[in-house]
Amino acid sequence: MKRLSLTACLLVVAMIVAAQTGKVSDNLSMTSKILKMERKYAIYLPPDYETSQRSYPVLYLLHGSGDDQTGWVQFGEVLRIADKSVFDGTATPMIIVMPDGNTGRRGYFNDVKGDWNYEDFFFQELIPFIEKTYRAKIDKKYRAISGLSMGGGGTFMYALHHPELFSAACPLSASVGPLNLEEASTRLKRQNPDVTEAQVSKYFSTLSALELVNNMPEDQKKAVRWYIDCGDDDMLSIGNCLVHNAMLKTQIPHEFRVRDGAHTWTYWRDALPKVLEFVSMSFHQY
Repeated sequence: MKRLSLTACLLVVAMIVAAQTGKVSDNLSMTSKILKMERKYAIYLPPDYETSQRSYPVLYLLHGSGDDQTGWVQFGEVLRIADKSVFDGTATPMIIVMPDGNTGRRGYFNDVKGDWNYEDFFFQELIPFIEKTYRAKIDKKYRAISGLSMGGGGTFMYALHHPELFSAACPLSASVGPLNLEEASTRLKRQNPDVTEAQVSKYFSTLSALELVNNMPEDQKKAVRWYIDCGDDDMLSIGNCLVHNAMLKTQIPHEFRVRDGAHTWTYWRDALPKVLEFVSMSFHQY
């Protein structure tokens, strides 16, 4: 009888623990009229999502080059890390959206030729879709963005292009875009040998984090809370340091971290808890 009681107690405890875990789905899709195809995405729903009626803040979490929407789920262990952060009280319960930037063509930006407008898809279709499909808060103060490598570049550009839409941005090991016009020209001409000087100039002015920071309007400098993190053994740290220095020079408030590590999932898994804590401060109106 005692054994049965103990078993029953353990079963109840197991059921409670299971009920308190978040949920991840990594093979969902939506239709994009802009890209003329189905687009996949993964999503993390917090532990109390299915038992509450409340709405939640949203973090858009972008993967790097060569991965897809499953990257942060499989290698980044987003379910384990987000659940632990919520249970520890260092992060508020939130929805985490992980879009696929690698189906059909790779990248988070509009193509210079205008035939692949992923950034338009993200803002005009994905965000409205998420806010219609899930119980997501829709105000700027409850929306944040982060990502690694190529996704770190997406984080920089999206928050710099649309500071009115994000309360916080956390680029990790980010590809910051071309550092000068010559580099912009070289990059574009690798795949588009017939690009014009006007296209190169537009590419540089819109997809260089350094150029965007140097020319940021005064009234936007405090619009987004910035947390920038890149390993000391990562070649991309050079560009990140230059952006950090530009932010210091132009007096853009931000946090900048250079930790021991390289361009690896070990580094990004270690970074994610701090990202969740940082964006939660914005959601809580620090």
